[in-house]
Amino acid sequence: MRFEGQNVLITGAASGIGRATAILFASEGARVTIADVNAGGLEETAAKMISRPLIQPYDAADFDSCRALVEVAAKDGLHVLCNIAGILKWGPTLEFSEEDFARILTINTTSVYAMCRAALPHLIKSKGNIVNTASTAALQGIAYTVAYAASKHAVAAITKSLAVEFASKGVRINAICPGHVNTPMGNAAPPPGDVDWGLVMRNAPKLVDGSCDPEDVAEMFAFLASDQARKVTGSLFTIDGGQLAG
Repeated sequence: MRFEGQNVLITGAASGIGRATAILFASEGARVTIADVNAGGLEETAAKMISRPLIQPYDAADFDSCRALVEVAAKDGLHVLCNIAGILKWGPTLEFSEEDFARILTINTTSVYAMCRAALPHLIKSKGNIVNTASTAALQGIAYTVAYAASKHAVAAITKSLAVEFASKGVRINAICPGHVNTPMGNAAPPPGDVDWGLVMRNAPKLVDGSCDPEDVAEMFAFLASDQARKVTGSLFTIDGGQLAG
């Protein structure tokens, strides 16, 4: 029961990694607020949790909505923020619009900053921590994924910069860099257009059955948020089946 009595906010909790993380934190004693734009998915997540969460739909592209979410979740204090909400769209760069690029950065990057900024005053009081979601795309260039990679490189920079700034205030900030994860987003149909699949497969996991399940990544969220990782801040943890090994 690593999170007994702690208040935890998890975004992107309507499915995938966010859902698995919410289920795990609740099983370890946390009082969980789950948030997503998909209200129906949040209800499905809540039905799988051992204790009833606070359900708070929000829009990651609306920064007023982000700030309002934090205030609701932190009404009785906040100990952990898990920023998991995000979107993925990829395809040949010459067919990828600036509008799509900007939307990905808004949801994957600027909303993470907005959530962190709103949560930090509460986390300073509780000596709490933040776990962000980056990606293996934060650590290397990936063909046909310029916008997503840019957004996740930025999450890595946000994580490290905030970790340095707030370490003296007792707040830890880390990020997880998953490779391929078996989620609706991760298993979405490939884009149309001229795609060199040899380039794509350079980023395949090396382990047999190396793709992660959401529960694998949830375990890393729980570890980094727990006192077991009390000396860890400003770190990027890869869980990718060996994708980046070589």
